[in-house]
Amino acid sequence: MTSRISPWLFCFLLLGCSKTNEVTPTEGDYFPPATTTDWETVSPASLGWNEANIPDLRSFLTTNNTRAFIILKNGRLAMEEYYGTQLTGNTPFDKVSVWYWASAGKTLTSALVGIAEGQGKINLQAKTSTYLGNGWSSLTQAQEDQITVFNQITMTTGLDDGISDPDCTDKSCLIYKADAGTRWAYHNAPYTLLDKVIGAATGSSLNTYLNTQLRDMIGMDGQYIQSGYNNVYYSTPRSMARFGLLLLNHGKWDQIVVIPEAYASKMIVASQNLNLSYGYLTWLNGKTSFMAPGSPYVIPGSISPHAPADMFAAMGKNGQLINIIPSQNLVVIRMGDAPDNSMVPYTFQDEMWKLLDTIITK
Repeated sequence: MTSRISPWLFCFLLLGCSKTNEVTPTEGDYFPPATTTDWETVSPASLGWNEANIPDLRSFLTTNNTRAFIILKNGRLAMEEYYGTQLTGNTPFDKVSVWYWASAGKTLTSALVGIAEGQGKINLQAKTSTYLGNGWSSLTQAQEDQITVFNQITMTTGLDDGISDPDCTDKSCLIYKADAGTRWAYHNAPYTLLDKVIGAATGSSLNTYLNTQLRDMIGMDGQYIQSGYNNVYYSTPRSMARFGLLLLNHGKWDQIVVIPEAYASKMIVASQNLNLSYGYLTWLNGKTSFMAPGSPYVIPGSISPHAPADMFAAMGKNGQLINIIPSQNLVVIRMGDAPDNSMVPYTFQDEMWKLLDTIITK
């Protein structure tokens, strides 16, 4: 999803300034309160990180149009930095500024599907037409009946992503390319139709369901905003970090189960054998091969060789990143403008980790 909306076109409650109490790194896992803006911090020095290499990371981030950069260690803020200005005007970007998630929002939508599944409202193996009705595509009924919700969350619908506007969700744009489950392709349109699946299954709008079932439970702000065919999520950077912390903890926020653990665990393993680096609308590192958006080829190696092998990620155009590293109890957030022209910024992500690897001690 590539479209952006200037902040002045919409208004929602933003988090204010936060209280930051530094703690020692020996303390256990931490979740910032959902009802306040307090957030504990821990210094890189106390973690034993190589602070001498942080200036090189800052230079890389600023050179590549970064607006927000956050590292959580055990849930606490180890780094939180802001650069540049907001989308409009010359106002400095800071912790209460709003930015778009682009396709990193796919992983958030996946979480909503999992919540609805856990409530018995969505069946991943059910035909998409169960929720959208017959004839939602231009396929024959037999072809359409092959497409399930599972195919939508794994990018295996078989619909043609090579049309002039792959974001288009009109029936005329949803064209047969291959049988469902036989082809992997990064295709926005069938993903976007999950919004209608969630709406039909739950009886709630996408934002209402998000707010009641996830956002408000973990203290996020933000909302989906429609832009063309796409629904694009906007929030403050700390809200992106909160979602990353939720994923790090297998869908639990402290003792509260938000995303069923069974579903959360399936988000972060290969969902099919066509693209081993893709789970449930979530990218996976450390695999033997991956497929890139817009390409039919399988590429040997992992998406980010310099990053920890167990990292999984929400990744969006123009470098919107949520990186989760379970082995190190880390969450890394990057928001900003384009570092390159890729649909999914895995090259930039790897360059970022080449520098992080010189700073973060294992």
